[in-house]
Amino acid sequence: MGEKVVAGGFDLSDRHRYRDKLQQCLEGLGRLLAQKRFDRPRNMMGLELELNLAGRDGMPRMMNAEVLERIASRDFQTELGMFNLEVNIAPHRLGGRVFDQLAEELRTGLGYADRKAAEVDADIIMIGILPTLTQDDLVPGNLSAVDRYALLNDQIVAARGEDFTLDIQGVERLVCTSASITPEAACTSVQLHLQVTPARFAAVWNAAQVVAAVQIVLGANAPFLFGRELWRESRPPLFEQATDTRPAELRAQGVRPRTWFGERWVTSAYELFEENLRFFPPLLPICDEEEPLRVIADGGVPRLKELVLHNGTIYRWNRPVYGIADGVPHLRVENRVLPAGPTVTDVLANAAFYYGLVRALAEESRPVWTRLPFESAAANFDTACRYGIDAELLWPTPRRGGGLARVPAVKLVRDELLPLAAAGLDAWGVEPADRDHYLGIVEERCRRRVNGASWQVDTYHRALAAGLGRDAALAATTRRYRELMLGGEPVHTWPTGFPGRSTG
Repeated sequence: MGEKVVAGGFDLSDRHRYRDKLQQCLEGLGRLLAQKRFDRPRNMMGLELELNLAGRDGMPRMMNAEVLERIASRDFQTELGMFNLEVNIAPHRLGGRVFDQLAEELRTGLGYADRKAAEVDADIIMIGILPTLTQDDLVPGNLSAVDRYALLNDQIVAARGEDFTLDIQGVERLVCTSASITPEAACTSVQLHLQVTPARFAAVWNAAQVVAAVQIVLGANAPFLFGRELWRESRPPLFEQATDTRPAELRAQGVRPRTWFGERWVTSAYELFEENLRFFPPLLPICDEEEPLRVIADGGVPRLKELVLHNGTIYRWNRPVYGIADGVPHLRVENRVLPAGPTVTDVLANAAFYYGLVRALAEESRPVWTRLPFESAAANFDTACRYGIDAELLWPTPRRGGGLARVPAVKLVRDELLPLAAAGLDAWGVEPADRDHYLGIVEERCRRRVNGASWQVDTYHRALAAGLGRDAALAATTRRYRELMLGGEPVHTWPTGFPGRSTG
């Protein structure tokens, strides 16, 4: 949804025309694939990071327009809620000291943005869900003042035909309703892009699906919503329920949710785009003037705008992406699993682990997804979101007869996956110093069993034990989080609780 979308209401003819254009785009994609028109291997990666705005008191600040006006950089954009921003890092080639380079760019950009935000008494916080958010903050009036967000909200609300119900049973239970999709804005994440050739796409996407649960185990950073302690990573259930166009009857019929892990391993990128057309009605039937099949026949490269727009309204945790760079089409896997934060160093450690592990798994002669049922991968994702660093995952056993065993995730990472991630980074040509530094952070998280979520929960409970009420404890935790985030040291080194006696 990064492009500007402007349209009024839609009538039946708009939807018929859009559906026809989607089919033309899909056929065009098939022709481009058959003609081998896609970019050669370039080892390109990209990163997007969503952010929160809060005041010195730790409470959300609804002022992204004012902050963006002061930042005045196209690298920073609006997100769904008025307390959200997003920063986009230019694509980089995987190799060398790429992660240190990215860290420097992020620190410079975020430092500048934070100084500009301070001019209007706001702070930038990298966190999966801001702990101090309330239901009153997530109302339609706090959607960013951008046409595409209002339009998307209107269409999802119309498709559902009733209020959205949030019902998340974790350590505590949250049950509430919303008349809009605004609660989705609570979810702030990191998106990791990897450009891949069509021949390698399926292996990379399948590997990313396998890895998703482990990413959550290591990176969970969203244990609170609306004052309740829920899952260690509460973004996935919140995102699914806040964008769910299905009333109860359609859920009972097995209609797929628009926020979706998927249901099978794939053999091509085309399958995912085709599924998106087959399973999901269009939300934004906005037609472009381009005739994609004519463009291909004339030797050109179509933008496939309808397909791209439709794809952007289906929230797979690993999303296929079609793009054009320098006049040449390419495919990307967009990994949408990770929450934001806690620090730039942690974000880059998560990225290094992901890119290394996906490379290694995709190139195995006997890929793990041939031994792990898809249903088990989906169950692992759910388990990781619930329990974070303490999760146990189903994993293929090394013994000859095969089968699955339930393994503590931190043991799986340390014994099996970190060596694979290191080998994958070597294959990308990443410098050993970068490899060892960032994977060492992942190893220490496993050794100490600490991630952003566990730190938040431990610190919150210390605040409660010190006599603070629930809301005050969440605010104190948020302020302490921001302080340590600015220090820049990775989260596994953070002390829990508060310096001195006061939590005020």
